[in-house]
Amino acid sequence: MSANVGTVDRIIRIILGLAILSLLFVLEGNLKYIGLIGLIPLITGLAKFCPLYSLFKINTCQKK
Repeated sequence: MSANVGTVDRIIRIILGLAILSLLFVLEGNLKYIGLIGLIPLITGLAKFCPLYSLFKINTCQKK
């Protein structure tokens, strides 16, 4: 599993993931569990790997 998520992409994913995850604390009832979707961009941003990017042969990481 090699990195396929670049630096700017990672930052955007982490910020977006945290924002969506915060819905757990803002919304009430069963609707708050929509915030768990924020785990997906957060984990892919922290791991530097996105399975969908591999599937579509996308790589935003700079080659060294």
